[in-house]
Amino acid sequence: MTNVFVPHRLPVRIYYEDTDFSGLVYHASYLRFMERARTEMLRALGLDQRALLEGAAGAPIFFVVRSIDVDFQRPATMDDLLTVETEALELGGASLTLEQRVLRQAELLVRAKVRIVCVEAGRARRLPSEVRAKFERLLAD
Repeated sequence: MTNVFVPHRLPVRIYYEDTDFSGLVYHASYLRFMERARTEMLRALGLDQRALLEGAAGAPIFFVVRSIDVDFQRPATMDDLLTVETEALELGGASLTLEQRVLRQAELLVRAKVRIVCVEAGRARRLPSEVRAKFERLLAD
């Protein structure tokens, strides 16, 4: 499958709390930025995570990170304005694989490949049809 969806973009300003003792963005802060970007991408697709957890798609479901492969390339510092891009790569039976990039203007700082999985009652489950249909909008043959 080839992605034809324009990547979702989330602006992020770097604050003192995002940095470590060296003044650079702490590595775990990038994971928080990417989590926010994934949440906002779902929201842009019309997927309300609270409603899904409350059973809007049938049984209560939620998404968890199954795997993440992060490549830190360049540091960011306080007051930088970054953009987190989120792009769908592959849709599985219970999962969605994404690429996320953290950019300072056109400069790539961090790249991650993230696989999220649909979970019900602590176990992976197939994506409900209405959720799958929204994810399929991100991908085309």
